[in-house]
Amino acid sequence: MRHSQRFLALVEEAKGHVREVTVEETRSRLASGDPVTLLDIREDHEWDAGHAAAAQHLGKGVIERDIEEAIPEPEAEIILYCGGGYRSILAAAALQKMGYTCVYSMAGGWRAWNEAGLPTEVPSGGGETG
Repeated sequence: MRHSQRFLALVEEAKGHVREVTVEETRSRLASGDPVTLLDIREDHEWDAGHAAAAQHLGKGVIERDIEEAIPEPEAEIILYCGGGYRSILAAAALQKMGYTCVYSMAGGWRAWNEAGLPTEVPSGGGETG
């Protein structure tokens, strides 16, 4: 997907304030047994087409409105991902402004998760795809 220059500039500005983790760091954090939430912030239709097996869903369009109900602890560790890592940077910046202190964006997003061959699910299929 081609992104506009203004969108990319907004993402670059937010990157200065948001910590990123790799897919491998995300996998390691999930396997550690420590409490961490992997949050897919893509659109509903993207989620329905497939998502990381360990993920919960809260779309970018409603994350600021619904995050406090979904994850009420502002110190909770949250790793956000989107399709390629751009929207998750912006969402992580917004959550930090809301007082969440341990928020990360997964670099490369859903594409990187798939390229790494990590487990995925498709809700309508009810099974694991990877």
